[in-house]
Amino acid sequence: MEFLPLCLLTLWLYLPGFLANTFAMMWGKWLPKTGYGPWPIDGGRTLSDGNRMLGDGKTWNGLIGGSLTSGLLCMLIVVSMGDVPGVGTPIGEGGIFTHPLQGASGAWFSIGGDLGTAFILGTFLGFFCLVGDSTGSFVKRRRGLKREGNISSKAPLLDTLPFAIMVFLAGQLFLGTSVLADSELRLPMLALVLFTPVLHRSFNLFGYKIGWKDVPY
Repeated sequence: MEFLPLCLLTLWLYLPGFLANTFAMMWGKWLPKTGYGPWPIDGGRTLSDGNRMLGDGKTWNGLIGGSLTSGLLCMLIVVSMGDVPGVGTPIGEGGIFTHPLQGASGAWFSIGGDLGTAFILGTFLGFFCLVGDSTGSFVKRRRGLKREGNISSKAPLLDTLPFAIMVFLAGQLFLGTSVLADSELRLPMLALVLFTPVLHRSFNLFGYKIGWKDVPY
């Protein structure tokens, strides 16, 4: 399989993880309108450097809601694709839309049914994406590079690279025989990590234009 299709395949397989930030933002913004939350993960705690640990932008409703919504997206993908192909199916067979549960039979996240397995897989990817995003926020605040109001972060790479690196690393380390852990995807993963700032900026601009985000970053 050529390199560009492999990159698109990797993005397709990890789509629930890549969209977790968007889902978390929606939960963080919309759930409080119902009277529940927001619940900052750091509980408002300020560290010795005078900055918040994570800030108001990282909430439990975003982390939990974003992770679970990624699980639902993975279920939707699996439902739309139908039956899972055999374990020995070559990677990329059928184009970029390889079934995300290919090779997952017997893996730790396989609970006997396609939908349950898909939900756990998607939630796993979403959770690690958001852990990576929170890690980037923690580092920014320790360096005094947090965003202020409508002014974008002074460290845009820390807004993007940690979540992409974390979700790919988690996939390679913990998804066993699944197609998502295939070594053939490692070089495309590196390319996507480098391209993620462009993707992230595009999604944020789109979200700002349609009113999902208050700021374009």
